[in-house]
Amino acid sequence: MLDPARLRSDLDAVVARLADRGYSFPTAAFLALEQARKDVQVRTQDLQTRRNALSKAIGQARGKGEDTDALMAEVAGLGDQTRALEGELDRIKGELEALLLGVPNLPQAGVPQGRSADDNVEVRRVGTPTVFDFAAKDHADLGVGTGLVDFEAGVKVAGARFTVLKGAIARLHRAIAQFMLDVHTAEHSYTEVYVPYLVNADSMRGTGQLPKFEDDLFKVPRGAGDPPLYLIPTAEVPVTNLVRDAIVAADTLPLKFVCHSPCFRSEAGSYGRDTRGMIRQHQFDKVELVQIVAPDASDAALEALTAHAETILQRLELPYRTVVLCTGDMGFSAARTYDIEVWLPGQGAYREISSCSNFEAFQARRMQARFRNAAGKPELVHTLNGSGLAVGRTLVAIVENHQRADGSIAIPAALRPYMGGIDVIPAT
Repeated sequence: MLDPARLRSDLDAVVARLADRGYSFPTAAFLALEQARKDVQVRTQDLQTRRNALSKAIGQARGKGEDTDALMAEVAGLGDQTRALEGELDRIKGELEALLLGVPNLPQAGVPQGRSADDNVEVRRVGTPTVFDFAAKDHADLGVGTGLVDFEAGVKVAGARFTVLKGAIARLHRAIAQFMLDVHTAEHSYTEVYVPYLVNADSMRGTGQLPKFEDDLFKVPRGAGDPPLYLIPTAEVPVTNLVRDAIVAADTLPLKFVCHSPCFRSEAGSYGRDTRGMIRQHQFDKVELVQIVAPDASDAALEALTAHAETILQRLELPYRTVVLCTGDMGFSAARTYDIEVWLPGQGAYREISSCSNFEAFQARRMQARFRNAAGKPELVHTLNGSGLAVGRTLVAIVENHQRADGSIAIPAALRPYMGGIDVIPAT
């Protein structure tokens, strides 16, 4: 959530920066609510001033032995009016909060301006796109060719955009996740956490999924009187919310967490896109990196976190590029984002495999996640996260980039210790 104080003091600049990312701020509605808030507060202050004067008059009258019934009755009436105004103020604040919950974050200075992915800027490219001396296949054909990827079974037991993996491919999927966890914990100093896969609405609201993106979520109804829960779209939600409504000690920062979890997305609005294979699924696994840092450390933390995710691709011998997203392609909560895109020979294109973002205080303000600064005062932390990496897409990239002419799949050296000595998955 944006800082309301900044909106009040620098509204025109905020509106202009939001326009850079294609968002039209509801200025009229905001100003009307702000004026209503100010009016109620002034009226409340006037009532309190009158009540203080009456209390003083009552004391003086009692000291003189005079009747105070009329004064007491007026004080009682003022109390009723004050309570009514407090209720009105709560209503206005609720409408203001609802308005602000739908407003995206401000892009950082230096984020390239643009309207779509076509305007993203490449930062670096590592490796060269894989070229074969045979007709390369995509992961769907290769998976079916091994007999270990069953798309039809996924449809039978669940529906479209679900897949069943078997044998060595299922083991490869597990090996990828274990390899990532080992690298991030042993080499990058992240603490591994295991978290719930179902979360409450407060958690979804804290990281920005609610209220704007409810259609993208799987909502799980419960018994009468129990609020619904939501299947997590990413481990970012439960992991980041570990610091919700907390004041952490400054000397514990940065907090660095890594979590392997399934992720569940309805993919609302994506029908017809990536329907072939495993690129866009309702259920997929990710190894997620989350950092909670002091504000002056978040820019450097984003660079480090992105490098941690890139390390995995380098170890797996996968060509990739890193791009900084333009204002029009950034996620709702992000102030700056790097996308890491891996080369997929089956598509002849780079495709996103990780998105690493600095949210600054946007999520922290929604969660009231704070630390005590050098002056001993509570201050909002900055939050960051990124995939380190998406497991399914990493599997796809390995299968396509390490395929052989006979349809078999070579296992990258970094994963062989996790595969029980298997170095090739043969074609059937």
